This record gives sequence, structure tokens and C-alpha cells, in this order.
Amino acid sequence: MNPHAPVRPAVPASVPASVPAHVPVLVIGGGQAGLSVSHYLGHAGIGHVVLERETALHAWRDQRWDHFTLVTPNWQCALPGHPYDGDDPHGFMNRGEILDYLERFAARVRAPLREGVAVERLYLRDDGRFEAVTSAGRCTADQVVVASGGYQQPVVPRCAERLPAGLVQLHSAQYRNAAALPPGAVMVVGSGQSGAQIAEDLHLAGRQVHLATGDAPRCARFYRGRDVVDWLADMGYYDLPVHEHPLREGVRDNTNHYVTGRDGGRDIDLRRFALEGMRLYGQMLDVRDGTMRFAPNLGAHLDAADATYNRINASIDEWIAKLGLVTAEPASTYQPLWTPPEEAASLDLAGAGITSVIWCIGYRADYGWIDAPVFNGRGYPAHVRGVTPQPGLYFIGLPWLHTWGSGRFSGVGRDAEYLSARIGARLAQLAGAAPEALAG
Repeated sequence: MNPHAPVRPAVPASVPASVPAHVPVLVIGGGQAGLSVSHYLGHAGIGHVVLERETALHAWRDQRWDHFTLVTPNWQCALPGHPYDGDDPHGFMNRGEILDYLERFAARVRAPLREGVAVERLYLRDDGRFEAVTSAGRCTADQVVVASGGYQQPVVPRCAERLPAGLVQLHSAQYRNAAALPPGAVMVVGSGQSGAQIAEDLHLAGRQVHLATGDAPRCARFYRGRDVVDWLADMGYYDLPVHEHPLREGVRDNTNHYVTGRDGGRDIDLRRFALEGMRLYGQMLDVRDGTMRFAPNLGAHLDAADATYNRINASIDEWIAKLGLVTAEPASTYQPLWTPPEEAASLDLAGAGITSVIWCIGYRADYGWIDAPVFNGRGYPAHVRGVTPQPGLYFIGLPWLHTWGSGRFSGVGRDAEYLSARIGARLAQLAGAAPEALAG
């Protein structure tokens, strides 16, 4: 298969494709972020339409592997008007349960949704209105919310073109299960959240796994008798706005910590996997003549991930001591179970029996279709809590848009409520309302 082909399932032919000539608010993207905005706009009686290139919530349906689970406990699922309502708040919903939760949310919102409509260009007209050129015609809007997220283009390096033709190549969005791959060993490139969990999935299925690591951090699943997420919530971390974070906007570049909610939740310890037969390497550098080459930084990657693990636990220890809490378990420090005897510089893929490569090195944002003066030198939208310098243009669903939970079920509703209030205030302004109507 072509590893550079876009990961986009076909839209059912039965989905009608139409757009209104004009709408007060245009929401682009029918995932949880776009639907959350629609929830608040609908309750405020603000006319809007939601355009979705594929089908609503398609990423959860079409781009997750079979054993996918949430990595945050179910109680953090707090979409607007639709908190988690199951009987396992401290568990972790699996793929089917997530889809059920989201589909019930979509049914409750009843958004004015147009599926199968791709926005090909968005620009500001001379009359102050936005115009969207779509696959179903043109639509103007007074305001626009971009809810397409920051994960539009799967990243596959150009060196993938030099892999032997017989190898199966997949992006993490295309991986489903070990049985769908041909017999043989599997090379997983990238040890972030998806890479570490897919490597574990293959490992548990009995496959020989080779993992090229990256600099992703890790955290404990449980510590001192509770889920680490519960501790961090009590400590106020999830309510910390980006402008108060020590890294400020730089935190948006951070890689997610790897951990899992599978089988009730547990740590992911790459050192333990190595003891059980998984082969670990440093960062992948290149592919030439059937040989994959690596940087000599495996040990550094493992040490840095463990340092983050211990640092988070130490912050929990400080919190417990500060409040004088009594816990079920004493403080502890992770000690390495295994250290690399040497740093492998290369691997003959055929000689190692590798028949599949799974690229788990993330996505990149694609905002080339938006013609507006709101992007910085890296192509990222400048904004404060989703409000851009261009009046009437907003973003939602991005990592650390406002808090840690902005790109997740836990915080996107709060962001949607804030933006909807700003949208309402601007509509009042456009309608000639008094300045005090803009207080929201």
C-alpha cells in the first residue's frame, strides 16, 4: 500500500451534500469539539451549521485499533450535557463503549450537520463575511469555528519510500489488530502514546516486536492507592490555564505520556517488555538497502521517561505531605528493571524477519485551506483561548487550547461554552447592539 495515501474512509453515497447560502455561524468539523460548540449555540438559539468532511465522529470509528481504550478514567468524560453515565467511573472505556458514548452525545445534540462536505478554502471577503468554498458549493458566514483539530495529516517519513516493496506499511491510524498483519516480526516506529500501546498490543498477541523509541515521557497508572489522574485532578493540574503553565504556550509541543487503560489500567514499562523479548532501539534515522538505522539514544530515552515518571510521583508525595493525608501505599521510586547492554546502530529488516512496519510518529496540522492572517511562522493559529486576532474566527479542540483537557472529553465542553458566549456577543455587535452586550 502507499504509506503516503491520506487516511480517509469513503463517505456513504446516501449522505446528502448541501450547504446553505449563508449562515450566522459556520462550524467546520463534526467531532466532539464541533458538536460541543453546536450544543451551546443551539441552546442559545444561534443559527449555525456543522460541516464534516467524512461522517460525524469518524476518527473514533475508523482510526482506532480494536483494543483501543481511553487512557484517562471514565469520570473525566464530561461532554456538555452528557457526563459519563456508566457504572465504572474509575475504569477506562474501550473502543465500542467510547463510540456508544459519543453516538448518544451526537443524538442528544442533534446538530444541524452536513456530512460528506469538505471545506476546500475559507477566506474573508471584502464585505467582512467569511466565505467557505466546499465540495457542495459556497457558503458565507458571519463567524467561523474551526473544529477540525490538529491531527489532519498522518506523518510518514520520506525514507518509507526506500523500504523493500514486500513490506506492509501502516500508519497508526490504519492499524486494527495483530491478526490483520502478515506473519512475521513487526517494526513499530515511535514510542508515544499510540506507539507504546500498539507495541503492547502486538506483544500481547505473541508477535515479535521491534520498537524504535522516541523521547515521549511516561507516567504511572496508579500510585499510592489511586489513579495518578485522580491525584493530579485534586492538585488542580487539569484546571491550570496555559498562560499559567511554566512552559506557557511551549507546553503545546509536549508529547503525551504513555500509559494504558487496558485491562483495568496499568503502566507501560518498555524495560519490562525488553525483558520479555521485545527488541528496543533508539530513534530511527534512516532506511537504506533494507537496513534501518538508529541513533544511539535508547538509554537516554528510557532514562528520561523514567525521570518524568518519578517526578510526577514525587509531586504527588509533596501534595500528600502538605495535606497530611494517609494513603494505602507508601511513597516509592521506580528503579530500572533492565538497561540496554548496547545500542544497536542498525537492523537488517529481512534478516530480523520483519514483514510489517507501523509508523507511530503522529500527525501534522494542515491549515493551508484557511486564508486568514492568524498563523505564526510554524503554521499554528495564534489565539487566546481559541479566539484569534481575526474577529469572528475561532479554533477549538487543539491541545492546550486553554487547559490540559482542551483537546479531550474533559475540557472541550468548557472551551465550547466560552467560545459560544463570545460568538453570541459578536453577533449582538454585528446586529448593532449596545457595547455592554459584549461583556460575555
